[in-house]
Amino acid sequence: MEYSHEVKRMCVVGNNAKHGAAPIPEEGKWVQAKEVTDISGLTHGIGWCAPQQGACKLTLNVKDGIIEECLIETIGCSGMTHSASMASEILPGKTILEALNTDLVCDAINTAMRELFLQIVYGRSQTAFSEGGLPIGAGLEDLGKGLRSQVGTTYGTLEKGPRYLDIAEGYIKELALNENDEIIGYSFVHLGKMMENIKKGDTPADALEKASGQYGQFDDAVKYIDPRNE
Repeated sequence: MEYSHEVKRMCVVGNNAKHGAAPIPEEGKWVQAKEVTDISGLTHGIGWCAPQQGACKLTLNVKDGIIEECLIETIGCSGMTHSASMASEILPGKTILEALNTDLVCDAINTAMRELFLQIVYGRSQTAFSEGGLPIGAGLEDLGKGLRSQVGTTYGTLEKGPRYLDIAEGYIKELALNENDEIIGYSFVHLGKMMENIKKGDTPADALEKASGQYGQFDDAVKYIDPRNE
């Protein structure tokens, strides 16, 4: 190691501040993290691309510094889904430091990885105070039945009002309106459940019926509209 002339001329002064790293909470323990392998936790984060055309929600389950599980959910540009497919192959098995410095194909996924890294290494993970953390597979359970992301798509204009298109319950088939043309309910089909029914052998028509439902005062409506065509 090379020292400048000025440093070489300095006398030695003792340093007493050697108390180590401040402990951070990790899976129910207080840990003085000194190495990447000291880091564990499950957490979520959001990233966005530079033109802000899309976003990524990234979930990582880290054990002893290694990413054991990842869930990548994207919304926005069409290319992000393909990028997410590649990132799901890239992330597992890497340390969080490796993942931070790996091209995860999409800018939004890279940004999400940065945000998660900050949460995890500062002890701000979702499992900071959960003894033992969460098992591998906990990220997948976030999706619920049908294993589909909770995506909401709604639209509205001043002239024509709101249109619910796709929300937590599923794909919206009809909107129910009262006498003032206000939305009081809707009918929907849960596409994840519908596809599961088809895989089990149901006809598409039967699968559609079993996966359909309604919400609110749907039966009391004065009229019904198709949110995509009216």
